Amino acid sequence: MARVRLSVAERREELLRAAVEQIEARGVAAVRIADVASALGVSNALVLYHFSTKEKLVAAAFAYAAEDDLAHLSKLLGRRTTALRRLRSAVRWYAPTGQAKGWRLWIEGWAAALREPALREVTRDLDKRWKAAIAEVIAEGVAAGEFRCTDPMGAALRLTALLDGLAVQMTSYAGAVSRARAQEWVNEALARELGLAEVPTAQQR
Repeated sequence: MARVRLSVAERREELLRAAVEQIEARGVAAVRIADVASALGVSNALVLYHFSTKEKLVAAAFAYAAEDDLAHLSKLLGRRTTALRRLRSAVRWYAPTGQAKGWRLWIEGWAAALREPALREVTRDLDKRWKAAIAEVIAEGVAAGEFRCTDPMGAALRLTALLDGLAVQMTSYAGAVSRARAQEWVNEALARELGLAEVPTAQQR
């Protein structure tokens, strides 16, 4: 049966989805243009028409993979509720104990970004967007008198660094840190950064 003719945008998205799947399965270093082409039953030339090099394909695939999570983060932080509730929801979702997906993919990406400038630029930009979104809501909470924080961007950086580090431990070394312990540390860190007297209880979360 003949393949359905796709628009340029549709074809590009199809290639990016396939690239993400192949990176997750094989790793950044091992994945090839041929793997992505084979997964879709298309030619290497077609992949190269849309992404002239493997490095550009990988960088675009990581940007594509991040958009769903960034959109969900924006949705959580944009809810009509207190800044504190929005922060707790976002941190709980982003944490390796939550529902944010793709930690293995991102660990692969961080490692590869050390050697690939195009990917490093993409991951740096995405990292800045995560931190800026968290810092903005912290600043809103401070302005509303919900909690205290003299350095919202610093707090966002420390919180995300903790979450990223826990993700590496829990993804790379099964059993190194329990889900319950990780969540406890995240709650303590959030309370400390916001000057809260108490760590949020399960009911508060």
